[in-house]
Amino acid sequence: MRRKVRGKYYKSNTKREKEGQAGHSMALFPFCKTPTGPVRVTRIQLVLYCFLLSLIIYFLHGREAAAGVKPSHPIFNAMGMDRGGVITDMMVVKAAVPQTPVETPWGAPLVWGDTRNSAWRRAKLSQHGIRTGLLVLMVGTYSHFMRRFLSSAETHFLPGQMVTYYILTDSPHSLDPPVKLGPERELKVVPIAELPGWERLAYRRMALVSDAIRDQIGSEVEYVFCADIDQEFVAPVGEEILGDLVATLHPELYGMPRNTFPYEIEEASSACVDDDEGDYYYTSELYGGLVSEMYRMSRACSMLIFQDQANGVVARGLEESYLNRYLIDHRPTCVLSPEYSWWDSALAADVPVQRLVSLGRQCESYDKQTREERRC
Repeated sequence: MRRKVRGKYYKSNTKREKEGQAGHSMALFPFCKTPTGPVRVTRIQLVLYCFLLSLIIYFLHGREAAAGVKPSHPIFNAMGMDRGGVITDMMVVKAAVPQTPVETPWGAPLVWGDTRNSAWRRAKLSQHGIRTGLLVLMVGTYSHFMRRFLSSAETHFLPGQMVTYYILTDSPHSLDPPVKLGPERELKVVPIAELPGWERLAYRRMALVSDAIRDQIGSEVEYVFCADIDQEFVAPVGEEILGDLVATLHPELYGMPRNTFPYEIEEASSACVDDDEGDYYYTSELYGGLVSEMYRMSRACSMLIFQDQANGVVARGLEESYLNRYLIDHRPTCVLSPEYSWWDSALAADVPVQRLVSLGRQCESYDKQTREERRC
């Protein structure tokens, strides 16, 4: 076709213009070319096709892999147990749950009662015929906890082992009639002077424990454990707890940051703990060990307590502050998990099994009427 422009005829370039426009569209939309003829694929297009295909395959494979993963709780792994199912609602799992180690940073066992290691220790020590003392302080109104404590200990504390209960009390008559005990179990009363007031009692307990071990207990048993009498054993506590020096983790502070631990911060106190000290915070509800180690610890703590009293210093956690100070300087050889000291609290750590429950700490959260109903 020819057309006239300014009096001259020029050959039409319509076909070339259309080809140019098509090429321009091809450059803008390389994947949208209409296949009107043989399709020519450039090297860049081929690379883009391969890259897109790889992304699709990777995405699909990732979803399949994620769907097949079963979340695992470390404590179940330590127990050698299979969960047997998939957690569908991860919101029910607390953030601190994965932190369930079975060993301390210094290599001591961190005891959970149903682990393989605990089962091995029970099997090993159950054949040795070990005699263990369980020492409690029963004064004033705490006498009404005595029968529940002893009855539960008879069922769950070192079942099948030789156990002597040492009751340090200012009212021996409150033990009548005596609680029936099983074979190889006995109860001994250690009379003490009346100690009115919880604060005075807390400051005197370490000295009383030290004197009792020196004068009597040290020659009668191999291990001795101190426990608060306002507790109840609700599941087996076996030979896995035995060690040279044994401490129990505080259930409300297990897994919490170091700066939340209520260590003594008053520099004038012998129980003072510096900011760069301390691994755990231990409860005074249950601790123990070899009689030699327990005498050494109780004697050292009582001396520090008397020293602070003479200087008019009162530690914020009373006896528990000195216990933690000592255990920082003399790390325990066996650390019991919060299974062995637990009470129902919004802050208490979740544990697989509750073994020793503090009724006294639990009662603190009740109103007056509930305390009366539950005989707190």
